[in-house]
Amino acid sequence: MKVNVEIECTPDEARRFMGLPDVGKANDVYVDTITKAMKGVTNPDQLQDFAKQLAPMGTVGLKLFQNFVEAGAQGLASKSGSKKSGKKKSDD
Repeated sequence: MKVNVEIECTPDEARRFMGLPDVGKANDVYVDTITKAMKGVTNPDQLQDFAKQLAPMGTVGLKLFQNFVEAGAQGLASKSGSKKSGKKKSDD
């Protein structure tokens, strides 16, 4: 059986409904900080230096994070797969 439910609401209403915190003020501070830092960038070298400050591990850090996310996704997939296979055995 497949059931589709459509809820029409604003993003703020959805956030409150799901119990997520309001990060609007933190986002404003973050965007303001990035904007101020970017005002001084006049050439690609400065932009590269700024990017290194934001992500000191560069591509190594990105790859490490990617591996972490992939491992979590594989673990989740294997758990849901074992539940499905367990369910099939009990139905036989």
